Amino acid sequence: MEPLPLLLASASPRRAELLRTAGIPFVCEPSRAGELPVGSRPPEALAVENARRKASEVSARFPGRLTLGADTVVVLDGHTLGKPTDRDDAARMLRALSGRTHEVMTGVCLTDGKTVRTDLCVTRVRFRELGGDRIARYVATGECDDKAGAYGIQGRGGLLVEGIEGDYFNVVGLPLCRIDKMLDDFLVHRPS
Repeated sequence: MEPLPLLLASASPRRAELLRTAGIPFVCEPSRAGELPVGSRPPEALAVENARRKASEVSARFPGRLTLGADTVVVLDGHTLGKPTDRDDAARMLRALSGRTHEVMTGVCLTDGKTVRTDLCVTRVRFRELGGDRIARYVATGECDDKAGAYGIQGRGGLLVEGIEGDYFNVVGLPLCRIDKMLDDFLVHRPS
């Protein structure tokens, strides 16, 4: 008998597309858990705890089902940049990132309701120098909306990035290699 597909505790189309592309069978089951606010914990702990909260909430509704939660934050000089509150906030974030290197951290959690495994993936991203016109044009596309750090590397935001060190897919929202290893480990060591 085939195992039931993974539950993705997210409504993110980017995360869903990454799992589809990787050939990992899943069903979207968006979490109802509230996220801890930016600044309430150090960025590493915030990303992992929000991922755990999302996965645990969905897992509680579907006992025994393997559930994946994820949370991505952008960190500049030790400060977490969440999702912009509006377009002015997005422009402010992009001005702060201009010409600098920041970190993208994704916390991930796999749970079946009994066993909980968490991990953190960190990728360093270097932005090019951005003039006010380029920032205004990018913000006007709306691509910055609802994205940590106000950009999406997989779209037009890729034009803002000079280079990365680490997992590209982590910057998009899911560190696929890390998740695949976690799935293998979870399934091998899963209690019967």
